[in-house]
Amino acid sequence: MTTQAPQAAQAVTLPGSLDEAVEALAAMPAAVPVAGGTDLMAAVNSGQLRPAALVGLGRISEIRGWQYQDGHALLGAGLTHARMGRPDFAALIPALAASARAAGPPQIRNAGTLGGNIATAAPTGDSLPVLAALEATLIIAGQGGARREVPVSHLLAGMEMLRSGELIGYVRVPLLHAPQVFLKATGRTGPGRATASVAVVLDPARRGVRCAVGAIAPMPLRPLDAEAWVGRLIDWDGERTLVPEALNAFGEYVAAACIPDPAPAEDGSVAPLPPAVLQLRRTVAVLARRALGRALS
Repeated sequence: MTTQAPQAAQAVTLPGSLDEAVEALAAMPAAVPVAGGTDLMAAVNSGQLRPAALVGLGRISEIRGWQYQDGHALLGAGLTHARMGRPDFAALIPALAASARAAGPPQIRNAGTLGGNIATAAPTGDSLPVLAALEATLIIAGQGGARREVPVSHLLAGMEMLRSGELIGYVRVPLLHAPQVFLKATGRTGPGRATASVAVVLDPARRGVRCAVGAIAPMPLRPLDAEAWVGRLIDWDGERTLVPEALNAFGEYVAAACIPDPAPAEDGSVAPLPPAVLQLRRTVAVLARRALGRALS
């Protein structure tokens, strides 16, 4: 045994471009990329992680803004939550702006980045259900200027992972020009980690509703049957309203899909959900109902 504290990072590299950052990671396989550091430094301070080297991404200006591209917004992975929460961004992608404003206290929003939220893939990441509902695509940078595209849902589900030396460079989000809402519940008043979150996006071109539920599972959940059901009830050519009974049914449908009843026992009986799980299901139902109601109002 030893009383000596573990050594901190031995080297810090500060590249000026995305390709330089990729090459630095390739040259130092044990290095860890860092942008805002809100999750990384928490792991370092708790002793869970001691990186041998760091590749700082803070000087890469090309990934700190956004641009329009063929009906999409191409968002740099270095966008901070604070920047995404501003009115001009909110006019572009309202639900993502709302999730950014809910990401935590000002010091977290000023430092934390969109790419970091995705790469860390913490279940409580506020942007994740929004990106899942928007069906966003990641543009991943590799060595030699290589770029590949991966649906964000694939990365979060572990279907496709970042390879050695790769970085998330950009996030491509479709501009739907339609209402979208993000809501979350926390265990306390004020900014905090979500116990459950819901993103609802209207897609008039497809005459559909997209919904994703976050924080209750390792990845955002899409209740596809509930989406299809409620999409058929909406008069897309009229006022796009639903009666309260339909909104309530949608909330229950989403909650039951994401937090199903236990499988029947051999004798056919079904055990009740534990009180805490039942309360979580009620929370999801309320969030889904309110989010859709606000999107349609």
